Parts: sequence; structure tokens; C-alpha cells
Amino acid sequence: MRLTRCQAALAAAITLNLLVLFYFSWLQHQPRNSRARGPRRASATGPRVTILVREFEAFDNAVPELVDSFLQQDPAQPVVVAADTLPYPPLALPRIPNVRLALLQPALDRPAAASRPETYVATEFVALVPDGARAESPGQLEHMVEALKGGSARLVAAPVSTTNPARCLTLNVSLREWTARYGPAATAPRCDALDGDAVVLLRARDLFNLSAPLARPVGTSLFLQTSLRGWAVQLLDLPFASARQPPLATAHARWKAEREGRARRASLLRALGIRLVSWEGGRLEWFGCSKESTRCFGTVVGDTPAYLYEERWTPPCCLRALRETARYVVGVLEAAGVRYWLEGGSLLGAARHGDIIPWDYDVDLGIYLEDVGNCEQLRGAEAGSVVDERGFVWEKAIEGDFFRVQYSESNHLHVDLWPFYPRNGVMTKDTWLDHRQDVEFPEHFLQPLVPLPFAGFVAQAPNNYRRFLELKFGPGVIENPEYPNPALLSLTGG
Repeated sequence: MRLTRCQAALAAAITLNLLVLFYFSWLQHQPRNSRARGPRRASATGPRVTILVREFEAFDNAVPELVDSFLQQDPAQPVVVAADTLPYPPLALPRIPNVRLALLQPALDRPAAASRPETYVATEFVALVPDGARAESPGQLEHMVEALKGGSARLVAAPVSTTNPARCLTLNVSLREWTARYGPAATAPRCDALDGDAVVLLRARDLFNLSAPLARPVGTSLFLQTSLRGWAVQLLDLPFASARQPPLATAHARWKAEREGRARRASLLRALGIRLVSWEGGRLEWFGCSKESTRCFGTVVGDTPAYLYEERWTPPCCLRALRETARYVVGVLEAAGVRYWLEGGSLLGAARHGDIIPWDYDVDLGIYLEDVGNCEQLRGAEAGSVVDERGFVWEKAIEGDFFRVQYSESNHLHVDLWPFYPRNGVMTKDTWLDHRQDVEFPEHFLQPLVPLPFAGFVAQAPNNYRRFLELKFGPGVIENPEYPNPALLSLTGG
């Protein structure tokens, strides 16, 4: 059947109307700023900064007052309040197009762009404003923008006049050592990080190029990432006022916020791979394994723990546990009259560092087989696993005829005890593993044993330990560090 011209025109019109209707329906379900390729930029005469409010507690906050204070300065001021999920009780935000609520947790009924904060930002700059701040003086944001554009710092900040105003800090982040070290800033007001309440302004492209741009706590997360990239922050003498009705005014609200803040910070640091935070004055915070938890890495394959492939060394919490276990085991052996000595990589660490090798994952001690009966814990381990009064676990290793002392029943960081016995002046043993250092050696290296600093205490070591190590590992082993299995992974990257 052939269509007439009228029928064809009518079909085309219906099709066109359906396409237009479908397009507008689709458009209404898209976040405003995802409708064009790339982020839109504000016009030359419009606001250059988006206010981004992320750090607040849903149960008690002054976010509506904060938002209102900026709108009083400029009714067209773009404001984005970002939360993981819909805040409850609901926030009393003005229902105007330039104030948006961004929910960052993905949801089944929303497009992917709706969970990305950059979707809601169309300006060149972003100001991260903490709860409890209030705009009072006209032009503060513009002054901050000009300071950023005219200086060399990648971020500028202005303190908030609260009970905890911002101060400058140095910050050194070592991913390899899983550590963040804070200290007083020698070059203030230019610093690596801030401690306290501040409005922080930076370019939107810089913020959203960070791997976790709005992870909480925002200050901790932001400066760990920016300092690692070498970005400085300049603290300006341009204070923002505090809220007229400050958040967390009651003791219960403060207690709840502090409790949740500590948990949030610990979760963030673990997620970012920070296990130790060092503060000025020597105060340490640990965020890794303990006696009650498992160790920070799984089963080691090919003598090469997983963290080495991530270009990291042994987590500091694991090194701390190994040091504690080694000191304890040595004390038990010495009290029982068991002759022992540092073996393998542990002796190498003592000779090279006076400590455990920074990428090692256990401690090795040699013992005289004939002395095993002198030690109650080793006698017990012959029959099965023994948990002593300090929570250390003594047992026979499943890999062979040697002993293992674990940090705890949960945490399997350990010290291995290798029983040797003399045969015709040569020290030998019954279990040999496929390690290059696992070889027999003359007994004269143990007659006498000599003291050697190791892991914060003094342990016994073979005499002439340099020759002993070169017998086991090869010439120049002390001066030429290498990973345990360079065929799989080399320290030099070769």
C-alpha cells in the first residue's frame, strides 16, 4: 500500500512530536549541569565562586543560616550542600534554582552524574565552607579569588572566628611508609595544611581532580591529598564570622559529633592507606592493626607481600607489633636459658638498620635444639598451640619442624624460631625451605654470641656477622639492599 503525501506528512509530524516530547522528558530527569558537554562556566558578570557545604552534622547544624548569609550578600550566589544521603531532619534550604542539594551516594533511580559533585558546579572556583561559618563582610570571596590568582599557592583559606580558628601546619605524607607527619609551619601564612575552622577556596578543576574530593572529614582528606601533590595553602587575614546560633551547642550534641567524627576520620585514614599520624610534640595516632584485629596484609606468596607491589613498605603498625613480639620472645628465651641468635633477614636488618628491614614481614631467630626443653612455652607448643598470659600464641609451624610465636590469636604477625643442632662443627637443622639464606654454617659463628642492637633492644647475634651474612646471602649484602625475591620484584625496579 502506497502512502499519500498527506499521510506521509502526518506520520512525520507525529514522529517529530514524539521525539520532542521524549527529549524534554529525558532532559527534565538530568541534573542541570550534565546537559552540556563539560562544566558550564558562569558569565563574566555572574558569581565566580560556588559555595560548597560538606562538613556538617545532619542531627544538629547551622547550615540554613550559613546559606542565608551568603545569599544576603548576593542573591544569585550558587550554593551546593553535599551529603552522602538525604539529611534528616530535613534542611530548611531556600527553594531557588541556585541552591542545590547534592546526594553523593549512588541510588538506583538516579543517573550516575547525580552522585558526582562536579555536576552541580559551573563556576571556576569553589569555596569549601564549614558549618558554623557566616558571610558578613561584602566581597570576601572576591578578595580570596584575587589572592589565589595573584599568588603561587593552589589554595587560599580564611579563618572562621570560632573557638577553633585555623592555624598553619607542615604536613609530610609518605605513602611508602603509610604515614602522615604534622608539624608547626615555619613559613606561615603559607603552609601545607590547616588545623581548625576555615573557608578554603581553590579552582574547581583542582578540587575535582583529587581522588576523593569531598571525603570527610574534609580538612583531613583535602590536605592529605593536596600536600602529597605539593600544593601549598595560603592563610589570609580575612576572617569569616561565626554563626549567630552555633551548631552543636549542647554537651550531648558535641559528644555525639566528636564520637562520629573520630570514627569517620579513622575510616578515612584507613581507606587512604594512612596507618600512623605523627603530631608536633611527638604525639602518635595509630590506625592500623592491633592484638584484637587481623594484620594489615594477607598470606605472603613468593616471599613478596602484596604491599610491595603497591610500592609500599611494611605498615608501621605491623612493624610495631613485630618489635613488641620479638622483644617479648627474646625475654622469654633469655629467662629460660635458651641460646638464640638473630637469623636471616632479621640479622641483616640489625646489621644494616639496627632494626627490622622496612619491608620485612616477620622476625627470624635461630635456637639450639637441645635447649628447647628449657622453655615452658616451647615444650607446650610441641603438643599444640599455647596462648600465654600476654596473649602471644606459641605453636609448631605447619610448614616444617620449627616454632612460631604469633602476636595474638587474631593477628598472625610472628617470630619464627629455627632449631639448629651441631654436627661435626656445622650447624644444621631438619627443615629446609627454598630460601637462598637457608644453609648450614660453621658453629664457630655462635662461639661466642655477641650483642647487637635490634628493634629497640639488644639481641644476641653471631660473631663476625658480616661474614655470616655474606655466607648466607652473598658478598656486599649489607651495603646493597634488595627485596626478598628480586626475581618477582626488585627494589631497583629492574
